[in-house]
Amino acid sequence: MTLTVSGLHAGYGGGTVLHGVDLQVEEGTALAVLGRNGAGKTTLVHTIAGLLRARQGTVVLDDTNLTGRPAHKVARAGVGLVPQGRRVFASLTVAEHLQLSRRSGEWTVPKVLELLPRLGERLRNKGNQLSGGEAQMLAIARALLTQPRLLLLDEPCEGLAVELAARVRAVVAELSRGGLTVLLVEQQPEHALAVADHVALLSDGRVVATHTADELRAAPHLTDQVLSVTTHA
Repeated sequence: MTLTVSGLHAGYGGGTVLHGVDLQVEEGTALAVLGRNGAGKTTLVHTIAGLLRARQGTVVLDDTNLTGRPAHKVARAGVGLVPQGRRVFASLTVAEHLQLSRRSGEWTVPKVLELLPRLGERLRNKGNQLSGGEAQMLAIARALLTQPRLLLLDEPCEGLAVELAARVRAVVAELSRGGLTVLLVEQQPEHALAVADHVALLSDGRVVATHTADELRAAPHLTDQVLSVTTHA
């Protein structure tokens, strides 16, 4: 499924955070949106997912216009969300999380546990008994069980130890190679480049450039302006 975002404006209260964002994620590819804190990355994800209403512009998944739809209808249209900070329920077990998220389709609980075997060892553990990496795996599993055609990930490696972040990157890359359309937002180039086919650079709520991952690996200085706090001082 191809995601097309056109002229997107969004914000909170009287303030505007996104200023005419244009993006396209082709079916079966991964796009990383790279920007520093405050660039508008989470606002972008929330607007696509229907958690925040766009003030202007459109969000289209293939031929389905998602603009203005509430979050539950966006989810039913095939958009899965892995939110920043995991957001797992402290009092529910891993097994309960999986059962509550499950919808009929390609992704079953056994298939998710095959992809994320550590969760199979923690089925009886509650959300507040999981490590940060385990909680992130659970957030990914929960999203997959909703049968997404597009997977949104908001800084999935944030706060994880190096080896756990590498495991999360490997899982996301495997999902993309398997044909799932992926959009993730990141502020660390190494996380974005390990997963994405293309990278959009976001600065002050605007996409200032889009490059292939290979181009950024060859010329890492291209990210300096959007990731440098001093350039915005």
